Amino acid sequence: MARLPRLYAPQIPQLVQAEFASPLAAVQDPTPQDQLDQLQQWLQRDVREYRIALHGWLLLNDRITLLATADDAQGMARLIQSLGRRMAAGMRHGRVFAGRYRSALVEPGQWVLPALIWLESLPVRLHYVDEAARWPWSSAGAHTGLQGPQAAAATDRTLLTDHSDYWHGGNTPFARQAYYRERLSRGLSASQSARIDQALFGQWVLGEADFLAHMESQTTRRIAPAPRGRPRKAKVVDVSNA
Repeated sequence: MARLPRLYAPQIPQLVQAEFASPLAAVQDPTPQDQLDQLQQWLQRDVREYRIALHGWLLLNDRITLLATADDAQGMARLIQSLGRRMAAGMRHGRVFAGRYRSALVEPGQWVLPALIWLESLPVRLHYVDEAARWPWSSAGAHTGLQGPQAAAATDRTLLTDHSDYWHGGNTPFARQAYYRERLSRGLSASQSARIDQALFGQWVLGEADFLAHMESQTTRRIAPAPRGRPRKAKVVDVSNA
């Protein structure tokens, strides 16, 4: 099957996930802290180099997951390629990633916060920690304020560019953090999680009908899965005796 062209639109965030060909460590093994710290440093350097506005990030033993807005159509690919080259040169031998990274465009105003919650909740769902903010290699600590004010401020300056949807949670940092903590603790509905999974792993657009219609006019490929089943046959009307 031919690979789908990547979707890109100016000022539209992307949810991105790149899985490692082999994990840095198993979940039950000691956390590979030095490697994850090194990955974080490379990520900090490369988001500046490739002009990526990083709204949320997560490093796990087996994957990199990002929510970000790229300055141009090639920015995200260059970022992932650069991280792969750095890992191949200084951390791994052989193949780094298990295949192409997956990505989905995310509708602002509707799906950015759910996508961020989905991303930052992964360490809990995958049984690394029991609370999202307790995983150090993630933006969850900064967004919730549970990372400590100095660490959170440093992360914000060097890595994060919070999306306007996050800022709408309150007029002060404390109000935004409190609002986001409540949203993160509440989690997502099963249908929201399924929508995000489907969009990311199918490399579709994550959004509502009006947004999908707008994005469809901007691209030459499908942006959502085709309806299941065979197309309905058109009804034939006999007009010979009309």
